[in-house]
Amino acid sequence: MDNRNDLWRHVDASKERFIALSERVWGMPEVCYTEARSVAEHVAELRHQGFRITENVAEIPTAVIGEAGEGGPVIAFLGEYDALPGLSQEAGVAQHAPIEDGGHGHGCGHNLLGSAALLAATAMKDWLAENKIPGRVRYYGCPAEEGGAAKAFMVRAGAFEDADVAISWHPSSFWEVTPPLSLANTRADFVFTGRAAHAAASPHLGRSALDAVELMNVGVNYMREHMPSDARVHYALLDTGGIAPNVVQAHARVRYSIRARDLPGMLELVQRVRKIAEGAALMTETKMEMRIVSAVSNVVGNGPLEHAMHDILEELGPPHFDDADKDFARQIRATLSPQEIASSWRSIGLAQTDAPLADFTVPLDAPRNPMIGSTDVGDVSWVVPTVQAHAPTVAIGTPFHTWQVVAQGKAPAAHKAMIQVAKAMAATGAAVLSNPALMEAAKADLKARVGAEGYISPLPTEVKPPLTMSVA
Repeated sequence: MDNRNDLWRHVDASKERFIALSERVWGMPEVCYTEARSVAEHVAELRHQGFRITENVAEIPTAVIGEAGEGGPVIAFLGEYDALPGLSQEAGVAQHAPIEDGGHGHGCGHNLLGSAALLAATAMKDWLAENKIPGRVRYYGCPAEEGGAAKAFMVRAGAFEDADVAISWHPSSFWEVTPPLSLANTRADFVFTGRAAHAAASPHLGRSALDAVELMNVGVNYMREHMPSDARVHYALLDTGGIAPNVVQAHARVRYSIRARDLPGMLELVQRVRKIAEGAALMTETKMEMRIVSAVSNVVGNGPLEHAMHDILEELGPPHFDDADKDFARQIRATLSPQEIASSWRSIGLAQTDAPLADFTVPLDAPRNPMIGSTDVGDVSWVVPTVQAHAPTVAIGTPFHTWQVVAQGKAPAAHKAMIQVAKAMAATGAAVLSNPALMEAAKADLKARVGAEGYISPLPTEVKPPLTMSVA
């Protein structure tokens, strides 16, 4: 039984509560593993909706699971609610206007992501109960997607062992099935320890940890010419050893993000970066310690689920945007460069138009040139058949991780996209429950893709969730 109109009616009946939830979370932006207030809002809504709640999942205080229904398969909806540092911004204005200098902001739209996923789970829960259909709906409230790899820790802890299908989405410029492409990624700190000395009177007695960091960065920059062209390496200086130039810096720390198209390629690149760090320590006579912070796998696609979701996206159609929505989108586009707008169109392989908001469905077979990042959804996709959607919450061309995304995070257009994608996710879950052949095909597809070896966590066994990574 796959009565989509009934499902969509349940979404519409609850949508105002979840729009309000998304706005509350927008107003309390919290970064990796600090999402105490945001998860409390989600827990309160889970409780209001009658879900059975499990908190502190995988020993992560800001991770939660809500479950409803009895027997049957388990349909998992993945939600997120973490923000980004330094992106504070007023809503509804097309100019850079921080609410708080240096404050956080929802520059990737996760306030919308978690709210829509929970709305889809709630609608499906109500649909199952109304039609007395066996099956369980499970909402996974997942923190720290932005570099913290919470889902990878949750997978390692067995939180997805009995899930049959996982469904999620992400804010975007377009209405489409998300291309199943991402980069495997490791974040690691390289900590150098040297010996302090008077930089003028006795420099020969000092061993500079800061020199080691700088030499490491130079070495990695030389390596870039000799690594796969689609791999990525970035770094941030976390500790430069102090502010006194007349003291040889005895300590320094740099954090690297090391990415490649698949897990083996990423692990090989990590070892190359480590060797460069060891070389920098040798040259400076310092000590080096490598500390893994987090790691995620690349996303594994699922053909049967992607085709099923695409059919639903076409049936639903994109959100209906009115003139006011389009006018604000044009104001945002005026703050963007032509290159940013053109890059967005190239990512879907379609000819560029002047449309400020996406009013079309991207074909599943479009000749894409996607912009590839990393996500901990990848680890879920290795153990559970997984599918994701994109929904147009922002003006076409808006780069993510920017103030422009934050400015659009409470806009009516974003809410319309959030509601529409909740309908698509709920209908995809219902299609799986209503068609056992689809579920079996999805599981067979996953088995064929991961091979006999299956999933191997990129996280070393001794690495624990980096709960203090945002304050360290």
